[in-house]
Amino acid sequence: MRPPTIRDVADRAGVSKSLVSLVLRGSEQVRPEKREAVERAMAELGYRPNAAARSLSEQRTRTVGVLLNDLRNPWFVDLLDGLNSLLHDNGLHMLMADTRLNRRTGQDVTGPFLDLRADGLVVVGTLPEPATLGAIAERIPVVVAGAREPVLPGVDLVANDDEQGARLVTEHLIGLGHRRIAHIAGYGAVGELRRRSFEATMRAHGLSGVVESSDMTEEGGYRTTVRLLSRPERPTAVFAVNDIASVGVLSAAEELGLRVPRDLSVVGYDNTRIASLRHVWLTTVDSANHEVGRRAARCLMDRFEGGGGAGRVHLAAPTLEIRGTTAPPPPPTV
Repeated sequence: MRPPTIRDVADRAGVSKSLVSLVLRGSEQVRPEKREAVERAMAELGYRPNAAARSLSEQRTRTVGVLLNDLRNPWFVDLLDGLNSLLHDNGLHMLMADTRLNRRTGQDVTGPFLDLRADGLVVVGTLPEPATLGAIAERIPVVVAGAREPVLPGVDLVANDDEQGARLVTEHLIGLGHRRIAHIAGYGAVGELRRRSFEATMRAHGLSGVVESSDMTEEGGYRTTVRLLSRPERPTAVFAVNDIASVGVLSAAEELGLRVPRDLSVVGYDNTRIASLRHVWLTTVDSANHEVGRRAARCLMDRFEGGGGAGRVHLAAPTLEIRGTTAPPPPPTV
């Protein structure tokens, strides 16, 4: 059987094709009883609007490209939930791609979204090459979410306040009495902001922390922690750049016979679902990812509605989630 058409819906509802079109476009000019009749007819017939035909008539596809730095990272979950909830409420759909896969194959990371006529693009996490992003921003609205690289002309950036988050962690550990605190740092602008804030907060309290660079992975956190805990004066607390690296810290401490938090306090960043697992129960920074996602969607829709101009920076306030991996340092051995 052929799929039902807009004429079939009109005949079933006893209205004109033009009125059905008004209902499909969400027009407020349709009386409630007529709208209900059309919607009932569509449900009875199993009618689905022709998205391709609507795109041609509206010059929009109602799709938003979402470019992720690495789909495996659980940090994206809450951000995508916040992003998608507002897009969905406004009749928009996400098309996602993983730049990690594109980089491995040498493919263009943004071209497919232009080919599919996406209405806009949200870049989540570490940015692709600025020239690539700038080129696509000249054709469709672009918003960056969760990264802190310099804003390109006409591109909005929405992220959490990384400096404030790192300061919350460091002051929490100092407040507990820790003096030998190590930071497992990350890469990119986010890693640099968190590292600088950690160092500045330590200096403000007359302390000098230890910083070791890592790749922000679980394995990287593990290897770095083994090095840190092999020092003659090992740290009593470790602040990792993200929750994933913190899992590596916890594994290394366990293998070396240290109890968390009795012998070693551990703090992560991002408050991913991993952090709230009962056997992890990690003290971490909530980077307001859901709010960041919603704000990114709002910025994109503002651009759709004609909001041009220079790119803007929106920073969401982080909070510290204190759980079971931080405590006062162990008493000094005599």
